[in-house]
Amino acid sequence: MSPRQLFLQHLAQTSPFPLALEIERAEGMYLYDADEKPYMDLIAGIGVSSLGHRHPAVVEAIRQQIERYLHTMVYGEFILSPQTQLAQALASCLPPGLDSIYLVNSGTEATEGAMKLAKRYTGRPEIVACHKAYHGSTHGAASLMSPADFTAGYHPLLPGIRHIEFNCDTCLACITEHTAAVVVEPVQAEWGVRKPWNDYLKKLRQRCNETGALLILDEIQTGMGRTGTLFAFEQYGIVPDILLLAKGLGGGMPIGAFIAPRRIMQALSQNPILGHITTFGGHPVSSAAALATLRTLLHSDLIAQVPAKEALFRRLLQHSDIVEVRSAGLLMAVELADFDTVQRVIRRCLDYGLLTDWFLFNNRSLRIAPPLIITEQEIHQACSIILQALDTKR
Repeated sequence: MSPRQLFLQHLAQTSPFPLALEIERAEGMYLYDADEKPYMDLIAGIGVSSLGHRHPAVVEAIRQQIERYLHTMVYGEFILSPQTQLAQALASCLPPGLDSIYLVNSGTEATEGAMKLAKRYTGRPEIVACHKAYHGSTHGAASLMSPADFTAGYHPLLPGIRHIEFNCDTCLACITEHTAAVVVEPVQAEWGVRKPWNDYLKKLRQRCNETGALLILDEIQTGMGRTGTLFAFEQYGIVPDILLLAKGLGGGMPIGAFIAPRRIMQALSQNPILGHITTFGGHPVSSAAALATLRTLLHSDLIAQVPAKEALFRRLLQHSDIVEVRSAGLLMAVELADFDTVQRVIRRCLDYGLLTDWFLFNNRSLRIAPPLIITEQEIHQACSIILQALDTKR
């Protein structure tokens, strides 16, 4: 059987229309199929490969670690250098107080851990989330999702979840003394890149302070330099109680984290002990890759280049079929007329050797979230292909 037949027959499918692109290898900005055709990756594995594919620093860190040890023991029992070095490096980049890092395997696990931590620390039953936000697909994280387009078949979900509108000041009254936490993205990604306005995040922070609710910021997509600072919240003058990271953190390896002050995080370690456990969280190889990724971002000018690259994309993406371009650094949404147009452009771009995608809660927009290593020349090439795809009506 061919790889395609094996894929369709034996791998669980997530939709009736997968892209089904057979990848043979990847390097830098490009994926290569079995015929060695290159595809410029304009979505970085949905925000994962911030340094591109197989960045030399990440590959070398992985190589060195696999020569030492792989899995040794469930998370939190042994002292493992990749974990401790990564935790210290992350803490050194964060505001004072965000000093306790719990390493997990993915973004949805970071969400789950943060939800448990907030309920355990506050003793409160309720969690508030925003409409059209995505925080993961496991049962608890999926309970935060609204509308129920992707969850209706799995009800009942967790009780005690309330939903508010992003950027709605009056909705903040829904946060009360019964609220354990508010989970929010600093920029709503899956709604098609919606930024906060009118000091919304400061008002949200103040309301949480007034009610004693914890503020959980989901930087799973926006973190690790994607928006032009290491963490997007740095641009909005607030500090969360709990921070969620994943995707770009691992440089292509699976890892996530939820981060909180030690006084809060300690709630998971007592009464009862082992309040949250994970077998593979903070896997040594993933932790080594994440540390190399973070060091590369901090010791290069890749993050500093983001605003200029964002501006170049916006200048070049001019077309009568483009309704609007929304952006937060190199997280961009190119809004078109409808889903059919988006799907046509995605397929046409694929024919021309460019990989793009759409958004869960905005299927009228093309997703652009390239590796931060993208060059000006590659931006020109990518935009030219998108415009060519728009011009091709069939």
